[in-house]
Amino acid sequence: MRTRNATPADAAALADVLDELVTSDQRSKASDAEFVRSHYLAHPDLIRCAICEDDEGRALGLQSLKHARAGNPYGTPEGWGIIGTHVRPSAARRGVGRRLWAWSLSAARGAGLVKIEAYIGAENAAALAYYGQAGFETWRETDGAIGKVYTLD
Repeated sequence: MRTRNATPADAAALADVLDELVTSDQRSKASDAEFVRSHYLAHPDLIRCAICEDDEGRALGLQSLKHARAGNPYGTPEGWGIIGTHVRPSAARRGVGRRLWAWSLSAARGAGLVKIEAYIGAENAAALAYYGQAGFETWRETDGAIGKVYTLD
C-alpha cells in the first residue's frame, strides 16, 4: 500500500471508491468524477486530498482536509479544518484509514490548524469509531449528526 497526494488524474478512481460506498448503502451523495474534482481535488479551501492505493495502484480510500471558512455547510468554526474520510468497503480493516490520517495530520500541522472537525452522520457507527480511535472527541450533536474534534498540540 502507498499513500500520496491525489491529483486530478485520480478523479475517476476516487469516484469508484465513492461508488462502492453508495452501492453498499454507506453513502448517498453524488459519486462521479466531476463531483470528486469539485468537492475534493479542486475545492478552493483544500489543504490536502490524500489517496491510499494497493500495490497494483487501485484506489482504496481518500481523505480530504479543508480549511473551514465562514458559512461552510457543516457549521464548523472558521479557522478549523474539516476532514472527510472514504474507504472502499472491500478495503475495510486493512489500515487504510490509519495511513490516510497520518498523511492528513502532517498536512494539518503544516497548515497551522489547531482543530479539525469530522462531521459524521449519527447512524454511521464505523466512522464514529474510526474518528474516536484517531483521537477525535465528540464536541457537538445536531439533528442526525455528531461533530468530533481533534485538537492538535
